[in-house]
Amino acid sequence: MLSIDPLIPIILVVLGLIFMSLRIVKEYDRGVIFFLGKVTGVRGPGLIILIPILEQMTRVTLRTITMNIPSQKIITKDNVSIDIAAVAYYKIIDPQKSVVAIEDITNAVNQISQTTVRNVVGQFSLDQLLSQTRDINLQIKNVIDAHTEPWGAEVTAVEIKDITLPENMQRAMAKEAEAERERRAKIVAAEGEFQAAVKLGEAADIIASHPVALQLRTLQTMAEIATERNSTIIFPAQFMTTVQEAISTIKQDSSSK
Repeated sequence: MLSIDPLIPIILVVLGLIFMSLRIVKEYDRGVIFFLGKVTGVRGPGLIILIPILEQMTRVTLRTITMNIPSQKIITKDNVSIDIAAVAYYKIIDPQKSVVAIEDITNAVNQISQTTVRNVVGQFSLDQLLSQTRDINLQIKNVIDAHTEPWGAEVTAVEIKDITLPENMQRAMAKEAEAERERRAKIVAAEGEFQAAVKLGEAADIIASHPVALQLRTLQTMAEIATERNSTIIFPAQFMTTVQEAISTIKQDSSSK
């Protein structure tokens, strides 16, 4: 019969205990160490040696976590029912608190985020929600961060990513936008008419002080009509008299020079 060295079982037990005592913690993780149920500190990253059976380690990630805040119905300050979905970004800054102070920090942050979004958005009207989104995001972030700070977590950002309006509200807003565009178009047209009237008044004053200018304008108009291949041009009866007066005026100006 083969004899078994009595040292072999001992060696195997020792090797098993050594294997159980080794932990590798990555750069973005930390290990919260418990000795007989009591927190003794945070270790990592790198190779960690634990006392078998007596020490235990809970791994905590320090990377920023992206958390979707599910869409939920919210009534705004002006009694408009909307659906809002958001996204929050947070990270663990105190691994020990995140393990000892709260049971499930991910679920806790998610629940407090949903409640905060509903409470904060309900304080604003629909127009404020659409025009002041950045300020509302910051306010939501600050409220959530105040709740998560005792848990060792820090909220870095909260963004409202989707706002769903009722169909009747969408139609009303479309009509309002169309009416606003029509109002602006009418204002622009009225300003154009006003400017044209001002220029026409200035032109009338100039023509009134220079009668010949009116006839020159008439000749220019006739020249423009002739370019359109019109076969008949009607001259006003007073036109010839005015032309003669214009010619005599030009002759007088030439003789005076």
